[in-house]
Amino acid sequence: MHGETRLGILGGGQLGRMLLQAGIDLNLYTLILDPDPEAPCKSLCNEFHVGSFADYNTVYTFGKKCDVVTIEIEHVNTEALLRLKQEGVRVFPEPEVIKIIQDKGLQKEFYRQHGIPTAAFRLLQNKMELPEHEDFLPAFQKLRTLGYDGRGVTRIASSADFAKGFEAPSVLEKLVDYEKELAVLVARNEKGEVSCFPVVELVFHPVHNLVDYLFAPANISAEISQQAQEIAEQVIQAFNMTGLLAVEMFLTKDGQILVNEAAPRPHNSGHHTFKANLTSQFEQHLRAILNLPLGNPQEHSAAVMLNLLGEPGFSGEAKYEGLQETLAVPGVSIHLYGKKITRPARKMGHVTITAGTVAEATQKATSIKEVIKVKA
Repeated sequence: MHGETRLGILGGGQLGRMLLQAGIDLNLYTLILDPDPEAPCKSLCNEFHVGSFADYNTVYTFGKKCDVVTIEIEHVNTEALLRLKQEGVRVFPEPEVIKIIQDKGLQKEFYRQHGIPTAAFRLLQNKMELPEHEDFLPAFQKLRTLGYDGRGVTRIASSADFAKGFEAPSVLEKLVDYEKELAVLVARNEKGEVSCFPVVELVFHPVHNLVDYLFAPANISAEISQQAQEIAEQVIQAFNMTGLLAVEMFLTKDGQILVNEAAPRPHNSGHHTFKANLTSQFEQHLRAILNLPLGNPQEHSAAVMLNLLGEPGFSGEAKYEGLQETLAVPGVSIHLYGKKITRPARKMGHVTITAGTVAEATQKATSIKEVIKVKA
């Protein structure tokens, strides 16, 4: 790296904010593009640009100011990124990878073509086609593009659910009878060096389809753990991708691992790494895109992470309850995202609990969950 590398990040939310925290240690000059003038990154970067990361000209003009461009959200203009790449700006993850991952249909077809295990699926143009696939139910219908944080996914259990189907192009994915939901973060730099974080276990909120709890390490056998990491490596190598990739997986009741979907950026399933691992996911992403040696991702303690979501029934200026009591518990750290306005189920922060064992961390997490609240 020469002097100060100018790093541009498309997106100024909490992931961008945590990337900035890791970037300070590497003496990066940081530029952020986000449509929200009050985005969490606003006051923490060297340059904050308000604009749409979906707009070709905005992304292109922003990218020309940078040495390296990366993302904290997939819904960006890949055509502008392709042009920047052709003109010598280093864009990681590669625009070609983002383009596939943006579209759940292309993503599923990519797994199928590359022999990566994934749930059976069918591609639909609109909800009028649902009755033709009654034999395939129960299934989840997922919008091919722009779904995010549980939005754009609906369960179609029988013909009675056809009315709530999506009108736009979608993927109909066979319901998987799974034992656990797992995730593996895997990083790869330009030299082709690859490194996997230990497997984590995710427990989703029953209503909002967001991660509620994360357990690290996952309570699985060494054999399953190795298999999950090997599949994650297979995915990043197949994409030939530079950066950090979060691979979400199902562990089925009969012991198979199926890839659900991937995100080519830091991810909710790696927030605990700030406190529990030798190298955090954010530092690892930066090392990968700057072509530095990858860090050691091993955990030095067990951890549980809780997402801090806006309480139901509260919208407005955020007020946090229970911070004193939560921080009084040994091994607990709070990460607030700097979002001024809360609304029900909005991700406002997370809490990491480190301990000698996951069981010990879980015990603390259960009581903390009742204490800490985001209201208005």
